[in-house]
Amino acid sequence: MDSGENMKPLAYRLRPTEFKQVYGQDHLVGPDGVLTQMLNKKQFLSFILYGPPGTGKTTIANIFATKSGLDTYFFNASTDSKAKLKSILDTTSYHNILIVVDEIHRMKTDIQDYLLPFMENGNATIIGITTLNPYQSINMAIRSRCHLYEVKKLDDEAIKLAVKNGLSALDIDLKIENQALDLIVRYSNHEIRTALNLLESASLVLEDGDMIKSQTISRIAGKMHHDLDDHEDHFYDLLSALQKSIRGSDVDASIHYLARLIALGDLPSIIRRLLVIAYEDIGLANPLMGGKVLSACDAALKVGFPEARIMLANIVIDLAISPKSNTAITAIDLALSDYEQTDTGVIPDHASNRKIQLKPEIYHYPHNDINSINDQTYLPDKIVDKTYYHPKEESSYEKALAQRLKEIDKVKHKKR
Repeated sequence: MDSGENMKPLAYRLRPTEFKQVYGQDHLVGPDGVLTQMLNKKQFLSFILYGPPGTGKTTIANIFATKSGLDTYFFNASTDSKAKLKSILDTTSYHNILIVVDEIHRMKTDIQDYLLPFMENGNATIIGITTLNPYQSINMAIRSRCHLYEVKKLDDEAIKLAVKNGLSALDIDLKIENQALDLIVRYSNHEIRTALNLLESASLVLEDGDMIKSQTISRIAGKMHHDLDDHEDHFYDLLSALQKSIRGSDVDASIHYLARLIALGDLPSIIRRLLVIAYEDIGLANPLMGGKVLSACDAALKVGFPEARIMLANIVIDLAISPKSNTAITAIDLALSDYEQTDTGVIPDHASNRKIQLKPEIYHYPHNDINSINDQTYLPDKIVDKTYYHPKEESSYEKALAQRLKEIDKVKHKKR
């Protein structure tokens, strides 16, 4: 290896150039993998590679491009312009091409619209690369014209194998103890690039023939590596786990997942989720909770981390232990479903401001009636007997609402 190549980072030097060198993705690049077969049969289809960072998406795309024999162009959807894409696509007038689109989830609509006809006629084959779930993040027009292939998160053994292979590529002869190898796996967050960077850093502080020990890895690694992208599926999994723990009244699990989210440092996302939880899961069982959560979240925003963890912990404990009710969200979802899927009819005359202006006597003002209730109903005639709200009586507040509702239904001659 020449001296110039030795100056390259270890992860760069060890980047695979053959599918057989790719770790943990046999379903795509193994002997029977779909991409291997696509190359063998010279049938090139557009596809999107999605999965966590450091799992080999870009490497797989580059190997595929080289093996395909097609003229290949690279386009970054975040930074490159429509003009650049146009100049690339102009070359299809005399041959078919392959375009590797990095961060395809960021591709602007006007660029997508320009690209689609070339994908349709087969003049341009694309390989999209993204860390996001394409079913949620990529426009349907592009997604429907591509095959979606998941590049899976690497397991511990794949990371260990990569590190062991990396040892032989170091400039000095080192060995590694099992505890240190386990620690690299933990610090790497299952990213080969990060694992190899840690190995290379260790080689800088050791001498030829030394043993890499866990103390060395702890010293050079610093803070545990976490996935800090709040758009990653992993982050949404944590938010979901927090909400499900609060909904399930498991206060210790709620605090645990809050701690993991705090470690990622995205305060606005935590706050948005807590506000949703207050109304979706606590709801009318404890109607003051919404205000309490808003107050705690405002305080957390004002002070920021690390002190914000105190306000967040207080309110998460309160949310987890609080009585729960989902009656409001159930009611609105039923009403939305009815309106979107059936003919619910027209607004009755005595609820229509336009009709009331023509005939004021058709409207009875409830505040003039006993207990502010009269027998007029306001649902359209087609669904006049529909019931959306069914109170729970597990909290004192909603129990009081249920009692009031009985009085209202009696006057309106409605059965619930």
